[in-house]
Amino acid sequence: MEISEFNKTQSPADQQICHLLMNTINKHLSEAESRIWHRHPVWFLDGNPIVGYSKLKDCIRLMFWSGADFDESDLKVGTGKFKDASIRYTSADQIDEDDLKRWLEKSKTIQCDYRNIVKKKGRLDRIK
Repeated sequence: MEISEFNKTQSPADQQICHLLMNTINKHLSEAESRIWHRHPVWFLDGNPIVGYSKLKDCIRLMFWSGADFDESDLKVGTGKFKDASIRYTSADQIDEDDLKRWLEKSKTIQCDYRNIVKKKGRLDRIK
């Protein structure tokens, strides 16, 4: 399944959210590889997951794998062992494109090394 196919499986309101997210991420992370990973659209830099979105029961969740280090109040930090942070959308008009662009720029420079986490025995190191 491709990302555009994933988007088409959503409700009309969620399709609008997904379409806007996909286009904005593609525009600002043009160097990233994108694919469906664990059934959700995800963008990678050098094999490292950076940003993705998923369908939850009542919203579309946009998640940044290293977003906890972004120092952004609108991104809610995850509660697990990873350094993720996310925001949830129920309509496309909730997406602030300036915020999204800033977060995407931060995602290029603030990255934990998730690609090699297994090799490092569960330790998250920042990519230099």
